[in-house]
Amino acid sequence: MGAVSLLLPLALALSCGWGAAVDPTLPFLESLDPGNSVQLRWGFDQLKDSIVFELSVKTTGWVGFGFSPNGGMTGADIVTGGVGPNGVYFTDRHSVGNSLPLEDKQQDYEWLSLTETDGQTVMKFQRSISACDENDYPITVMAVKLIYAYGKNDDFTYHGSQRGTKEVNLLKFMPKASLPDSRYFDLTMTNFNVPALNTYYHCKMMRIPALDQKYHIYRVEPLIENVDLVRHMVLFRCPPTVTSPKEGPCYSGQIQKDCFQTMAVWRVGGGTFELPEVAGIPVGGKEMNVLYRLEIHYNNRNKASGHVDNSGLRFFYTAQLRQYDAAVLRTGLEVAPGYAIPPNATDFLAYGLCDTSFIQQVIPERAQDLQVFSVILHTHLAGRKVRVGHFRKGIQIDFLLKDDNYNFEFHQITNLGKTKTVQLGDKLLVQCTYNTEDRAGLTWGGGSTTDEMCLAFLFYYPAMSLGSCVSFPDTQALRQEMGTANKDEWDKLMMSKSWDKKSVKVYEQTLMKVQQITSVGNIANKIFVHMGLIPELRDSTTVSCTRNKVDILRPAVGLVLLLWILASLSLP
Repeated sequence: MGAVSLLLPLALALSCGWGAAVDPTLPFLESLDPGNSVQLRWGFDQLKDSIVFELSVKTTGWVGFGFSPNGGMTGADIVTGGVGPNGVYFTDRHSVGNSLPLEDKQQDYEWLSLTETDGQTVMKFQRSISACDENDYPITVMAVKLIYAYGKNDDFTYHGSQRGTKEVNLLKFMPKASLPDSRYFDLTMTNFNVPALNTYYHCKMMRIPALDQKYHIYRVEPLIENVDLVRHMVLFRCPPTVTSPKEGPCYSGQIQKDCFQTMAVWRVGGGTFELPEVAGIPVGGKEMNVLYRLEIHYNNRNKASGHVDNSGLRFFYTAQLRQYDAAVLRTGLEVAPGYAIPPNATDFLAYGLCDTSFIQQVIPERAQDLQVFSVILHTHLAGRKVRVGHFRKGIQIDFLLKDDNYNFEFHQITNLGKTKTVQLGDKLLVQCTYNTEDRAGLTWGGGSTTDEMCLAFLFYYPAMSLGSCVSFPDTQALRQEMGTANKDEWDKLMMSKSWDKKSVKVYEQTLMKVQQITSVGNIANKIFVHMGLIPELRDSTTVSCTRNKVDILRPAVGLVLLLWILASLSLP
C-alpha cells in the first residue's frame, strides 16, 4: 500500500499506546499482525452512526489502514497519515488497484490525534459506520477484512512486506482472552427431573470451589443440556446472612428470596460472554464461603415427563486481577402481580424507571457513577422492541441501547461499543413495546413465557453491592384514575372491557401518567422506595457522515507539494 498526503501543522494531544491506560471509549483491542507491531483499538455508537479507531504502529514512518472487500488493495477504503519533519499529514483515500491510493474528493474521515513517540506512531480518527460516498466502505454487523501497511520513514515508497490483512467483526466483536493461569468451575443442576409443566423455575443454592484468594471471572459460558427446555439462567450472589445450601422451586417457601445481586445472565439464543480487559467479576478471598443461587427457567411446552437436566454455567477465572470489579444491575419494570397488557394491541408501551439518585440511600459509603459496558434486554413472546433511555437533569441525553427488532429467541448480551457513564442522579427508562393482536385476553406481568417482563440487565464497573433499580405503577392511583374503588372492581373492569385501538391507547397513557413506585435495593435486600413520574422518551437523531476537520486546515501550498510528490512517485 502506498500513501501520500498534505502536510499539516502539528498541534495534537498525546494518545495512548502499548502499556497505557485503557480508554473506556475504545474498549476493543485486536492485534492485526503476528508480531503485535500493529494494534487497533476502537469503540462505536451505532445510534449516532459513529466509530472511532486508534491505530498504533511500531514505526516512525507513514501508516495506512483500510477496509477491503477481498483483503487486497483493489476497491479498498483507506486512510493514511503520519508525523513528518514539517508536521502531521492525514488523508481519506481509496484504491483502484495495486498502486498509490487516490485521495477522496469528499473527506469523510475525521482526524482526532496523531503522534509519534518512542518509535511508535499512533493515529486516532473517526468516521461514520455507514458509507458517506461511493468510495467509502460501509461497516456492518458482518466481519470485514481490515488491511494495513506502513513505512520505515515518511518517504512514500512501496511498503514491501510491511503490510497485512485480518478479518474482524467490528460491531459484534467479542474479546477472547488467552491467559496462562486460566481455570474454571461449573455451577449446574445435578440430575434434575424437569416437571411436566409448561413453565417452571428451579433454584439451586450452592458454593463455588474454595478459593483462598481473590480471583476475577473473565468469561462465562453456558452449559445447556436440554436446548428445547432451558429458556434462561440467572446466577445470584447471596448475602452473608444466607448460609444453608438449598434446592427447590424458586420463589417458594423452600428457597429463600434474599439472594438479590445478579452475577451472570444467559437467555435463549445467547452464547459465551467475555468481559472487557479492564474488568472482572470478583470471586474467592473474603467471599470464599458465599452462597450462589442458580435460577433456571424451564419451558416444557409439551408437558413431557422424563427429562433430566444438568444445565448451568461455566466460569473461567484468573489470578491476574483487572483494574475494576464488575457487576450486573437489574433495571426496568418490577415483576409483580397487577400489571396487565390488553389484547388487540399493535404497539403497547410499558415502562420501568431507575432513578440512580437514591443509590446512596442503600450503599452510602460506596455509591459512585456506573460505567456501563454491556446490556442484555428481556421480554417474553409479545415483546417487539426494547429501548433504554438515559436522562440527566431531566433531559434525555442518549439511549444506552435500543433494539427495534427484538426477538425472544435471540437474547445475546450486547456490547455497547463504548463504555457509557451513568452518573449518580441520572435516570434510566426501560421502554418495551408489545404486540398482542393474536391474544384474546389480558397478558399479565409474570414469569411464564406467556406472561410478560420488561427488563434490562446492565453490566458495569466499578462494582457496587446493588441488586435492582426498578419501578411499578402505583396501583392505587391507577385504580382511582380508572374510576374503580378497589382491586376487585379494577380486575372486573379490565376483564370485561372491550379493547379496541382507542381504549388500548387511553389505558397506555393512563399507566404512563400515574405516579410510579420506584425502588433501589442492595444485596442485603435493603430497599429504598420513593415516587416518580415517567419522562418522555424521544427518538435519537442519528448523526451521519462526519467530515474531516483537517480538510479545512489545509494550506494552499499543500496542493503544490502533493502534485510534486505524485509526479515523482512510481509504485509497482
